[in-house]
Amino acid sequence: MTFFKKHILTIVGLLVGLVGGYVFWYYIGCTSGQCAIKSNPLSMTMYGGLMGAMLGNLLQDLALKNKKAEK
Repeated sequence: MTFFKKHILTIVGLLVGLVGGYVFWYYIGCTSGQCAIKSNPLSMTMYGGLMGAMLGNLLQDLALKNKKAEK
């Protein structure tokens, strides 16, 4: 099994999180500069990517457990 096939949901979650983090900063971000994460587009994008990757990894683990349970 290749790396990409093994971690597809984690990679997709990372990409969705990166886009989501940037969109969140663009539309909702902190304009006053008082918010440490939400005022900087790079940090908000990275934070969104991290959250997306962790969610994708969780879903990947659940999918693998369900696949093994069916066998």
